[in-house]
Amino acid sequence: MAAFSAIRWNVFHCDAMYAAYVKRKSRDWVAGPVARYPRWAWHTGCVDPDQEIPISSFADQTFTAPAQIRNFCIIAHIDHGKSTLADRMLQLTGVVDERTMRAQYLDRMDIERERGITIKAQNVRLPWRVDGVDHVLHLIDTPGHVDFTYEVSRALEACEGAVLLVDAAQGIEAQTLANLYLALDRDLHIIPVLNKIDLPAADPDRYAAELAHIIGCEPSDVLRVSGKTGEGVADLLDHVVREVPPPQGDPDAPTRAMIFDSVYDIYRGVVTYVRVVDGKILPRERIKMMSSGATHELLEVGIVSPEPKPAAGLGVGEVGYLITGVKDVRQSKVGDTVTTARNGATEPLTGYREPKPMVYSGLYPVDGSDYPNLRDALEKLKLNDAALTYEPETSVALGFGFRSGFLGLLHMEITRERLEREFDLDLISTAPNVVYRVIKDDGTEVIVTNPSDWPEGKVRTVFEPVVKTTIIAPSEFIGSIMELCQSRRGELGGMDYLSPERVELRYTMPLGEIIFDFFDSLKSRTRGYASLDYEEAGEQEADLVKVDILLQGEPVDAFSAIVHRDAAAAYGHKMTTKLKELIPRQQFEVPVQAAIGSKIIARENIRAIRKDVLSKCYGGDITRKRKLLEKQKEGKKRMKTIGRVDVPQEAFVAALSTDAAGDKPKK
Repeated sequence: MAAFSAIRWNVFHCDAMYAAYVKRKSRDWVAGPVARYPRWAWHTGCVDPDQEIPISSFADQTFTAPAQIRNFCIIAHIDHGKSTLADRMLQLTGVVDERTMRAQYLDRMDIERERGITIKAQNVRLPWRVDGVDHVLHLIDTPGHVDFTYEVSRALEACEGAVLLVDAAQGIEAQTLANLYLALDRDLHIIPVLNKIDLPAADPDRYAAELAHIIGCEPSDVLRVSGKTGEGVADLLDHVVREVPPPQGDPDAPTRAMIFDSVYDIYRGVVTYVRVVDGKILPRERIKMMSSGATHELLEVGIVSPEPKPAAGLGVGEVGYLITGVKDVRQSKVGDTVTTARNGATEPLTGYREPKPMVYSGLYPVDGSDYPNLRDALEKLKLNDAALTYEPETSVALGFGFRSGFLGLLHMEITRERLEREFDLDLISTAPNVVYRVIKDDGTEVIVTNPSDWPEGKVRTVFEPVVKTTIIAPSEFIGSIMELCQSRRGELGGMDYLSPERVELRYTMPLGEIIFDFFDSLKSRTRGYASLDYEEAGEQEADLVKVDILLQGEPVDAFSAIVHRDAAAAYGHKMTTKLKELIPRQQFEVPVQAAIGSKIIARENIRAIRKDVLSKCYGGDITRKRKLLEKQKEGKKRMKTIGRVDVPQEAFVAALSTDAAGDKPKK
């Protein structure tokens, strides 16, 4: 009895301590306009169920009026200063103090900070006073690389305005135009801004005229700021308040909120980021995911400013996060509509266009026992990266893995690095390839994402994906750029001079020709001054063939590739030479061949390991030596007919991996 009493006292004591901790940390849930202790604390006897928690600890005491909200994002080319400008805004609005401030504050991943690039769009809530009226600004900092355009497009859906940022020392570049067109397609209000005006090489007057010509405004309308020194940033925030329209929505209508991002927290489960379009969201309510019909109880509602903070609720136009405690990553899908379980909406929001993978690659664990861990890691990563696709795949050489789809080579490289870092995996990624559509002689259609899927027998037609490519470069390099594009089977679509010194070239090119080293070749031919952007443009008929690699006359599927007929011989020679160096010598000679169907297009021989059978002969008749050599030759010939070549795992990895020396695709 005494022991039971002691246990009961301990449980009671722990519950009381935890209730006090919850009160102190202000992580309690909200019921209506005031915060109360969670229900489980009532049964401990530690608290009165009607006792209120001081609500001053919450980020919001009431909903912000839509007229005082401004949702905007920063869009620009790579390295034009988006994250640095966002840092100055954080400091100027006072949400981050000097002591905790660091460069690229909104870039949360180590890989972002190491590479100096933004990978994930991040949102933050900023307070700002204009003309004596307090406003709430929701800023979304977006990536600049073409591979993460899907992140930008989702960010634009949550905004009414966009700050178009241009480097005053480099001017308009390819991704500047691509992001501008994305914003115009969504009828966003554009605020043109020149950044880095403090640089000695800056030429703001020249680039302000270029920017005004493209947007259709006066050069004097282009704002000039310095993300480094903070000059002009306050004026920019004033412009955002005055020019960007407030969000539209009905606060009395059934609740509808758009999921624009999610992340998995090991302790709290799925954290869902939403923008409220109609109605309001309160903690302790039951919400419903309209795509699946699943219902959950809201444990916490909050905002990001710039760290997560619990809030009393979210109203029309507000951006925040929801926590339901759900651990199933499939319950929160980007683009889904959240509504209330009772009296909820019947019509979901439009959602997002599903991204189409541009590049495919195989991901395999080095240790086969890590396959379940890789599957779980991909599920959790897809929650945070909606553009990632994957399906199970088996390779004779590499075992069990996943065929994964990416938006580009940098996306592929970042995904692999995140899997290895965040989930402690050791992975092999195979050489990337694109999706082909093959029409066989009997009219059946086959979708090929892997050379092993290439149909046997005669092929009537092959279609390959093409992209519209935009290249902006100094006009002195036009000839060299045209030569490069034509060598990659590109077709010129148009050419415009942005100024006497800068030209925009538009090409239609096969995606398979640019995913490897095209960007590197372009940079080397233009001394690093060219910029590249591309977008999907359908498909075209092409003369493509499957090149098989034969060892001892037997095809090895893992080494096969789909290439253009004109490049088949070069690929065959490269692979046979590489395998000759990687495969260890055998007791007999091994031919390494590249073939298109039954036609051999390249060959290398791996010489046999040979014993010196003449070492015991010290002169004498030559026929004795010849007899020994012929006997050895016969043995090698017999061994060749019955022997088989075992390719070591290291050779497969070196030949197929994207990290192979001299064969690594560049960003």
